[in-house]
Amino acid sequence: MATTDHDYYELLGIGRDASEAEIKRAFRRLARELHPDVSEALDADERFREVVEAYEVLSKTETRDLYDRYGHAGLRSGGFQAGHVDFGSLADLFSAFFGDDVLLGGRARSGRARGADLAATVEIDLVEAAHGVTREVPFEAAVTCARCRGDGAEPDSEITTCATCSGTGRLQQVTRSVFGEFVRTQTCPTCSGSGRRVEKPCTECRGAGRVVEERTLEVEVPPGIHHGQRIRLSGAGHAGLPGGPAGDVYVEVRIRPDERFVREGDDIYATVDLTFTQAALGATLAVPTLDGEEDLELPAGTQPGEIVVLRGRGMPLLQGQGRGDQRILVNVLVPRRLTDEQRRLLREFDEHADEATYGKAEGGLFDKLKSAFR
Repeated sequence: MATTDHDYYELLGIGRDASEAEIKRAFRRLARELHPDVSEALDADERFREVVEAYEVLSKTETRDLYDRYGHAGLRSGGFQAGHVDFGSLADLFSAFFGDDVLLGGRARSGRARGADLAATVEIDLVEAAHGVTREVPFEAAVTCARCRGDGAEPDSEITTCATCSGTGRLQQVTRSVFGEFVRTQTCPTCSGSGRRVEKPCTECRGAGRVVEERTLEVEVPPGIHHGQRIRLSGAGHAGLPGGPAGDVYVEVRIRPDERFVREGDDIYATVDLTFTQAALGATLAVPTLDGEEDLELPAGTQPGEIVVLRGRGMPLLQGQGRGDQRILVNVLVPRRLTDEQRRLLREFDEHADEATYGKAEGGLFDKLKSAFR
């Protein structure tokens, strides 16, 4: 145990009711701060050892329960000993702080590196988004050099093992502490992690193993896609090194605004303008839909703000079957300029109109707004 029986909760700076996630966060913060390879404090090694010990006790249910009930004496009677820390349970945490292979030697990375991903964009109309479309997307990508096949060396020239890292592509620094050996690993600066030395670089790619070229891919945009969604094209990105697998291309779809429609989820909203006489007498008008114009019959007495719903005429569902709805808001146009004769006729109409002419309004404006979003 520790030379002095410090309170483990105080060491980690947490309460006795701390959750498992809070314990882990506290340990990560302190380990990053107190690790002997990072901290310049004279007592960093001792404090780091105490923090690791505290985490080892509090991160396990059985030892935490024993400590909560009987303190350090209970841990001693239960057989817990300082220095017998299970580094295997901590390896995932340390790798987040200091990189791969920090604890107990580890194994150096090997193999071919995957290429980087690429981002591209494509712009389409709302109607195209409704029905789906295929578009060609141009972009620049690094591809494997045809001359050297990704090796970066002239054909028939020699490729030797890097003398700095002995072909591993990585350099290791070992630090000894009371807990054993800590191994910190970094990419070899001589060969940039490839583990090889090219004696005669390829004249086509100048030793890079890749060349940049303009590419064009056909992208199938599915019906119902939303603005800002991305389509993944596997293996179409930058080529890997040396000759490793290519990355992916992520194509962001941007949908141009359509002055006729407003999209809300999978529903489409539009408006139709009626003169006040058309609204009073009824009319049949051509209205735009995602499938083309369609005749819409509006009955006599259609009121301003009414919502006409065309079921199944909205956007296709991207996942699943069916379509949303198209909701059409009726806008009644009131004349702004009248001739003397028109004013006379309207006054004559008003003189002959009564309550029965207009009837009782069904629902107020609030009810009409609610119906638009049902």
